[in-house]
Amino acid sequence: MAKDLNKVMITGRLGKDVDLRVTPNGNSVATFSVASGRNVKDGDGWKEQTEWFRVVAWEKLAENCSNLLKKGSHVFIEGRLQTREWQDKEGQKRYSTEVIATDMYMLDSKRSQEDGSGGSGGEYQSNTAPSRNKPAPRRNDNPFDDEAEPEDIPF
Repeated sequence: MAKDLNKVMITGRLGKDVDLRVTPNGNSVATFSVASGRNVKDGDGWKEQTEWFRVVAWEKLAENCSNLLKKGSHVFIEGRLQTREWQDKEGQKRYSTEVIATDMYMLDSKRSQEDGSGGSGGEYQSNTAPSRNKPAPRRNDNPFDDEAEPEDIPF
C-alpha cells in the first residue's frame, strides 16, 4: 500500500502578530497569517503576486511562535494542509484551508534581530520530538543561510 503525502513548505512574512489562545482542554493554539510573494511576468515587466496562508500551530510550537514572532517576521513554515467546514450565520456551508504547522524556522537577519525589527535568525522550532535516527537540529541550523560557500553544496 502506498503512503500518501500532505506536506507544505512556505516562506514569507507575518501579516499581523500571532494570536495565542488556550482551548477549554488546556491546549495552546496559535494562529497567524503568512504572506508569500513571487514575481510574475506582466506584459513588458514584472509584478509581485502575494499569496496569503492561514497558519495554525499547537502546544509548544504555538507558545514559541507567540513568544518569538511578530508582524513582519520572516519565517519558514513546514506542515500539512487541512480544510475545515462550518456553517455561517445564514446557514451557508463555508470552508477554510489552513497550514497546520509542525516546524518553524525564523529567517530574519541578525541585523534585524539587533535593531528589534525581527526574530533571531535561523532559530528552529518544532512540534515533534527529535528522531532517534537523526540528530536534533542545532540552534543555528538554517537551510537558508546565505553564507554557504560553493564547495559546501553537496551537488
